[in-house]
Amino acid sequence: MATMEAQAPAASSRRWVALFFIGLAQLMLILDATVVNIALPSIQRDLGISDADRQWVITAYSLAFGSLLLLGGRIADSVGRKRTFLIALVGFTAASALGGAAQNAEMLLAARALQGAFGALLQPSALSLLSVTFTEQKDRAKAFGIWGGITAAGGAIGLLAGGALTEYLDWRWCLYVNIPIAVVAAIGGYAILTDSRREDKARFDIPGVVLVTAGLVSIVYATSRAEADGWGSAKVTGLLAAGAVLLAAFFFVESRVRQPLLPLRVITDRTRGGAYFAVALSVIGMFGAFLFMTYYLQVVKGYSPVKTGVGFLPMAVAVLVSAAGLTSRLMPKLPPRTLIVPGMLVCAAGMLWMQTLDPTTSYASGVLVAQLLLGLGSGLIMPPAMNYATHGVAMNDMGVASATVNTSQQVGGSLGTALLNTIATSATADYIASHGRTPAIAKQAVVEGFSTAGAWAAGIIIVGALIVAAVMNTPRPQPATAEDAKLIPEPNPLPAHP
Repeated sequence: MATMEAQAPAASSRRWVALFFIGLAQLMLILDATVVNIALPSIQRDLGISDADRQWVITAYSLAFGSLLLLGGRIADSVGRKRTFLIALVGFTAASALGGAAQNAEMLLAARALQGAFGALLQPSALSLLSVTFTEQKDRAKAFGIWGGITAAGGAIGLLAGGALTEYLDWRWCLYVNIPIAVVAAIGGYAILTDSRREDKARFDIPGVVLVTAGLVSIVYATSRAEADGWGSAKVTGLLAAGAVLLAAFFFVESRVRQPLLPLRVITDRTRGGAYFAVALSVIGMFGAFLFMTYYLQVVKGYSPVKTGVGFLPMAVAVLVSAAGLTSRLMPKLPPRTLIVPGMLVCAAGMLWMQTLDPTTSYASGVLVAQLLLGLGSGLIMPPAMNYATHGVAMNDMGVASATVNTSQQVGGSLGTALLNTIATSATADYIASHGRTPAIAKQAVVEGFSTAGAWAAGIIIVGALIVAAVMNTPRPQPATAEDAKLIPEPNPLPAHP
């Protein structure tokens, strides 16, 4: 008895140490989605990338990430979550080194796509490991509060790191910095994590992979081409139609195959479906804000990369206060939509605040207010959304359910960045065409473009909040029972031999 009592605190302590290494991997992935944002003007000049194509430095990563996450989730379930976690860290490190050494735009975009592909293996295995490690309601809420804080704040921290690395070293270090982070996460994960996998042998749904990847690429590429070719062009409409047909075929195939890439039971649940939808629409505002504020501060206001990065710190602080300080305490007491819906509305308010910006607006009255609103809103959304993404799911589907919420995040970011960048650049071009081109008008035109895109983002998020309010009718969490505990078995507190 005494031995068992002594093992309990040790097992609990081991879980929190495991959270550190899992969270470190998650932080690296989120950092990599935004760390190049502040470096983007430098990358653009160095490698000769056009304004219309600049968003592909971000989108190549997030699109590969989002389109392959479902496959990554299935691989994690079948091969083993710890093993997948470690393999993905090695691959991500190699792709980061390749990107840092890029000599042209094509090499950089290929490296970013490879980062996304290995990230698609890493993130669902990490979230699955978190889900099976924390099963008690109170600890689970705290763990997912920390995870949500990392997810939401990581983007702003990436901007700060990107600014410092770009100004004091070189933009290439925005990619090289992943190497030491991944090494620490891999060593710690090897030592502390416990492996788990589905019991039956899985078959991989290759037709599903091809259809969903091709469909998403078609839609994102069409959105990115709209700025140059126009929304009514044959190329853009054809690509959009092809993407819609391919995604429809994907869902048809998933309803017919024996072991689908994405079992429809995972997304048709109102709780999980609402969580996925909330994440997808919320990151449209976050990714758009990162892109627009970076260019506003550097191009319009003339901030250095480091000063720009420091300027994003309030957003990171707001996220941490909201997610870890407030939301993690409220999650065990409130229905999820009472946190997510207000969070989405606060994010929308942050995007609308961008309407107040002009070239002479002070930081405190402009960007700072928008950042605080976006940070507070995101901190209310991410922890419950990530927590309920695996709500009630069977153990065999844990990886794919984890992958689905991450797919929502990455695809939302890809589509949002491409769509909002297209809207912003089109509005800027229209303003210059009607007002002429002088340095003052050029700056005002950039602000007009960002304001227009921000209004669109706010509208999308508000509509999403109304849909989540109607769909996600999950009641407040109930105290765990012995029967509930049987649904997700407690993992072995001692690490299995790799």
